[in-house]
Parts: sequence; structure tokens; C-alpha cells
Amino acid sequence: MGGITLSALLAVQALGQGERLDLVQTFKDGGFMMYPLAFFAIAGAIIIVWKLIDLQIKGARTRHVLSETDQLLAEHRIQDAIRQCQESKAPAAAILLAGLRRHQEGTERVMKAIENAGLIELAGLERGLVWLATLANVAPLTGFLGTVIGMIQAFQAIELAGEVEATTVAGGIKVALITTASGLTIAIPINIAHNYFVTQIDRQVIEMEESAQKMIDALHEIEAKTRTV
Repeated sequence: MGGITLSALLAVQALGQGERLDLVQTFKDGGFMMYPLAFFAIAGAIIIVWKLIDLQIKGARTRHVLSETDQLLAEHRIQDAIRQCQESKAPAAAILLAGLRRHQEGTERVMKAIENAGLIELAGLERGLVWLATLANVAPLTGFLGTVIGMIQAFQAIELAGEVEATTVAGGIKVALITTASGLTIAIPINIAHNYFVTQIDRQVIEMEESAQKMIDALHEIEAKTRTV
């Protein structure tokens, strides 16, 4: 029984080593275009991890400050709401704070302040997305460039050999297929991540817009009560 287990472990280990060797050999067979593709893959992975953490943190902060601020405004505690927004690092806090600071200047000034702050915070939320979009577009194009280079190598081999044989063109065609597959393999998950982040940002923007509208309604109510008194 122990011999069978040991043999199985050795077989799995050998399979793993074989897969690693195959990946290294495939990378080498892809030619020099594999180096920029590898750079794109690493850069894309780093940006995706960073953006995922960034949006999760900002989303949690946004939900917290919106909940607290909505409650304070419902109780007509404007100064407490301003302090709450000042202490928060959420994008929504900066937007609400810009409006709350102008709550005595009229609705139009409040809305204008919210719009200006919203544009700034939206740019911050979208930071890094342009790089993901660029990588998603450049990676397959780089792979296709490798395809062209591989086909050129294949035709050069035919020209030098003076005849067409499978072994003559195999090297060039292999380069072409490896680079194309690599470019698409890199671009597909990056594009999916990009679209996911856009969706998350849109959801946060909708939450902030709803909270801003609640704030304006609360300020209207406070102003109306003040006039009545």
C-alpha cells in the first residue's frame, strides 16, 4: 500500500515538473514576442489585484458614510453630517461634503458643488481602468504581430529550403500559433476584469447619486421648516 502511494506521489510530481517544463519550452518556442506578452500579463494581474482591493475598500467606506449621513440629515443634524463627511475617506463623503458646505447658498449652488465634486471623485474611481483597456487591446494585437512574424519565418524557411515540407514550416507556424493563443489568453481575463470594475463603479455612482438627492430633499425640508418658524 505504501509502495503504491509513493509511486502515485512520484507520478504526480513528475507530471507537475513536465507541465512546468512544457510551459517554459512553449514560452521559448513563442519567440521574442513572448516577452512583451509576459509583461502585459504581469502588469494586468497587478492592476487587477490593486483595483479589486481599491474598489472593495472604497465601496465599504461609501456604504458606511452614506448610511450615517442619511440618518443625520433625516434628523436635521447638518453640522454632525458635515463632521461625519470630513472624517471619512470615502469618495461619497467628498461629494456630500461639497454640497453640505453650501447648504445655506441655495439648491442650485449645492447641486453645482455636488456635480463638480462628483466628476473629481469619478475620475479617482476610474483610475487604472484605462491601463486595463489598453492591455486588453494591445495583448491580442501583439499576439497577431507574433503570428505575422511566425508566418514570415515559415516562408523564409521555405525559400531557403527550396521546397515545402512540414518540418520546414513547423517552427514558424508554431511561433504564430503560440503568440496568438498567448495574446488572447491574456486579453480575455483582463477584458472581463475591466467590465466588472466598470459595473462596480457604476453601482457606487448610483448609490452616491441617490444619497445626494436625499441630501437635497432633506435640505429643502430643513429650509422649509426654517421659513415657517
